[in-house]
Amino acid sequence: MAEATVQTRNKAKTRQRLLGAARELFYGEGICATGVSAVAERAGVTKMTLYAHFPSKNDLVAAYLEDNDRRWRGFLEEKLSGYEDSRDRLMAVCDAYREYFTAREIRGCAFVNCAAEFPDPDHPARRVIARHKAGVRERLRDLATRAGAKEPVELAERLFVVLEGAYVIGALEGGTGVLDRSRAFFVELVEAAVRDRP
Repeated sequence: MAEATVQTRNKAKTRQRLLGAARELFYGEGICATGVSAVAERAGVTKMTLYAHFPSKNDLVAAYLEDNDRRWRGFLEEKLSGYEDSRDRLMAVCDAYREYFTAREIRGCAFVNCAAEFPDPDHPARRVIARHKAGVRERLRDLATRAGAKEPVELAERLFVVLEGAYVIGALEGGTGVLDRSRAFFVELVEAAVRDRP
């Protein structure tokens, strides 16, 4: 194997270790409360190595959020792939939210948590957050359209608000009860908008 290939793989592994460490610490302890030294130490590298991959903490935060977005999209698409019916796929989004939420430490949405720490709408992290939330809305619109909803944009927005609200309240209350209850709202909205299966 060529030396350049080995170096590239090692660099990619180090980057993943850094992102893994950031994911644990930023989500568990908060971004502002976590210094780059703690991330480097958790990843088992020096600060100089961290800065070779991420020139600033803001770059690391943006990469952490982009990685979370990639993970969420992959998780969601894997769940949706188990359904052929468009309406069932739309309903599966609610179940995916609940499963993703309960698989974590119930600290809520990493993107909402980050937005609370960085109120400046021009902060690089806020741009990644905006793209993520827009992507969720877009996927809901696509699923609502495919399911034959009369007003797919309106349905998607309502479903988005139910999901996001349930996620935030679940984090505040420290349990999944609200996510369980939100499924009933989700079902009502879908059934009202999608009368017949296409």
